[in-house]
Parts: sequence; C-alpha cells; structure tokens
Amino acid sequence: MAETRKFLLPESELPTQWYNIAADMKRLPPPPLHPATHQPIGPEALAPLFPMALIQQEVSTERYIPIPEEVREVYKLWRPTPLYRARALEKALDTPAHIYYKYEGVSPSGSHKPNTAVAQAYYNAQEGVKRITTETGAGQWGSSLAFACQLFGIECKVYMVRISYEQKPYRRVLMETWGAKVVPSPSPDTNAGRAILAEDPNSTGSLGIAISEAVEDAASREDTKYSLGSVLNHVLLHQTVVGQEAMKQMEMAGEYPDVVIGCVGGGSNAAGLMFPFLRERLEGRRKTRFVAVEPASCPSLTKGEYRYDFGDTAGLTPLLKMYTLGHTFVPPGIHAGGLRYHAMAPLICQLYHDGEIEAVAYPQTACFEAAVLFARCEGIVPAPESSHAVRAAIDEALAAREAGERRVILFNLSGHGLLDLQAYDDYMAGKLRDEEYPAEKVKEAMRHLPEVE
Repeated sequence: MAETRKFLLPESELPTQWYNIAADMKRLPPPPLHPATHQPIGPEALAPLFPMALIQQEVSTERYIPIPEEVREVYKLWRPTPLYRARALEKALDTPAHIYYKYEGVSPSGSHKPNTAVAQAYYNAQEGVKRITTETGAGQWGSSLAFACQLFGIECKVYMVRISYEQKPYRRVLMETWGAKVVPSPSPDTNAGRAILAEDPNSTGSLGIAISEAVEDAASREDTKYSLGSVLNHVLLHQTVVGQEAMKQMEMAGEYPDVVIGCVGGGSNAAGLMFPFLRERLEGRRKTRFVAVEPASCPSLTKGEYRYDFGDTAGLTPLLKMYTLGHTFVPPGIHAGGLRYHAMAPLICQLYHDGEIEAVAYPQTACFEAAVLFARCEGIVPAPESSHAVRAAIDEALAAREAGERRVILFNLSGHGLLDLQAYDDYMAGKLRDEEYPAEKVKEAMRHLPEVE
C-alpha cells in the first residue's frame, strides 16, 4: 500500500444517497426573503422556476436523500471517480505532507458539474418540463447541463458570460454539440440583457447578469424552468457524492485529511468534497480544517459583507443571506470564469460565519504557477478554477515542510483545463496579469444592497 497512488472504488460503492449537511449544522442560514416585502418565502414562491422535487430538497433538513436509480445509472458513466496521492508533487516540494486529490475531470464534460446537472434534468423531465434555461461562467456548468438535457430529451438554452464566450469558444462548441443553444450574456434576448447593453455596450458580463437573463427567460414561458449550477442548497446536496466517495478512498489509503480544500465561486465543488467530512467536525469526532479558496479579484468571503442580497444583477431572485460584494458588481475578466460570482452559497456562508470553514484568496498568476507545476508533476492540466485549490494545497504542503510536520492534505481537482489552454498560453507568454481587488467598484455596488431589518 505504501507506493499506491491511485485509489479506485468499484461501481457497487457508488453512493445511493446524497448527504444533506443542513441536518447537522449548529445554525441554519436565515431564510430566503421576498424581494419586495422582505418577508420569508415558502416553497410555493420557487415553483415558477424549479420542479417541486428540487424545491423540497432545497428546504429539506433530512440527513440523507435517496438518489433515483435513473440518476445513478447515468452517474455510472464516470463514477466513482479516482482519488490520487500526488507523490510526484510531494517530491518536487520536498514536503513531509501527504497530498491527495479527488479528480472530477473524468466526467463527460470534464468537471464536477454533471453530478447536479443530471439530477436536475431528471427531476425536470419527471415533471414534464420541455425546456430549461441557465447561465454559465467558464462553460463547465453550461456544457454539463447541455449533456444532461440531451439525455432526458429537454431543450436547453445557455446564457454564457460574454468574456468567457470570447475566451473559451470550445466550451460553446461542446454545448452546441450536445444540442444546447448558447448566447453571450448580456444579450439582446431579454429585458435584463438589453438594459445592461444600453448602459454599457461593451459589457464583459457576469454570472449575476447571466442569471438575470436565464431567470427572466424561464419566468416568461410556461414550458420552461430554470436551472442553477451552484449556490442553492439542492445543488450542493447533489455534489456530496464526491465527498462520500473520497471518505471511502481515504480509508483505502489508510489516512484521514488534516485539511480539506476546494476552490469557491458559488461553492458547489468545495461543498461536495467538504460536507461529508465536515459532519465529522460538527459532531466533534475530528478537528479537520476546511479551506475555501477564491480569486483575489472577486473575494466574496474574505472581503464581502454578510448581508441579504439578490443572487442576480437585475434583482429578480429572492434575497439570500450571503457574503456578498454586491449584486451589481461586475468582476474583472479573469480566466477562472466559474469563480466570477459576487456572492457565495448560503450554506457555506453560514459555516464560514460560524468558524467551521476558513477562506483565502489568491491572484490568478500565482494559481497558474501552481497549476503548471502540478501538471508537470502529475500530468493533469487543471481548470483555471481548480488551480486555486492546487495553489492552496501547495502552500499547505510548504507550510508543513517549514514546520517539519506530517500533514494530510485533500483537495478537489474539480475539472481539467484542456478547453482552457488559451489561459495557459497567456500565462506562459507573460500576458496574464493579476486583477486588483476593485475596492471602489465593490463599495459602489454595496450601496445598492436592499435594506433588510
């Protein structure tokens, strides 16, 4: 076992349930509020956008929720995913730390996103939904939903953040290959998009803007529902197959992580790996640290305020209690498009607020430096989003070297970067620059937050 670096589970070990951390949290996030009345909303308020099965999962406090057999059958195309020990990286760093990574890049779309896309498409199909709209940043979520909708015979329209639409054309091609219609956001297709373009015809877009467009589109048609790739409780729930598998694989390795790391934009891949392990901390059995890693140019946890805010730019969604930079804030156009979100999942925000999760922020060149080292040691080119987790894992390993201590590190390599090679080309050509935290723009955006008593 000492030289083993790849830990595989048989298909029979694929989880049969999703784990719902709401059952074990010391405090649940404050309830969503109606955007006009600021009163708590019930499940019925979400019915125009989501099928009832997903709404029930959103508000559930049951510890385990069964995974439908039809969803598990699709999961078997790529799950269980491998866990690796990064022995070559450990050697390059000359560290006593043991570094493990759960690799979600083996999915059809190359990231963790199909774990929830397949589930959401299934539940929509069960309720007879014919069409789904969504937003996407880097395109990993959009391609995953396009794949899932194709499997269940649902039409899919994706509003892709304009800067990523231009930076990552092959993500668009992948979505279109799976039958989706893709438009750059802000677009002329919606009132929200037209309003943004009227104010700034050269807008690079943001996830908040794209969400506004997708929500408006869905709300305007009887045959259409909306699907979100991160942030909401049911999305994080579906990702917990990652952490449940990783717990069994760490047992195979004969170790338990001292620190668990994930990059965060909306929070789904980090939650998917962390939450099953976090239960052990919440119940007092372990003292594992959990580190959420975000971009320095869009640092909602490390520099945002814990306030009620809209999940989108146009103010169409319910108000959620989140660490936020302001829903009108448009982040700089970094290559990690999936992390360019103004706020964070309420579940992660509550856990961070309670001190159960730590957060750090890195500039993008430091992350690409780490990603290149990782690729040269381990052979896998990380997605720009995942490179943030790689950076934090390397820094943890270097800290262990300095302290002369053995430390077990686990991180989520949430996707590969084979459709992001332009970013690597820019980095290696010296064209990539770090975007400063735009304090004045954030300050201005915070002025537009709703005043909630």
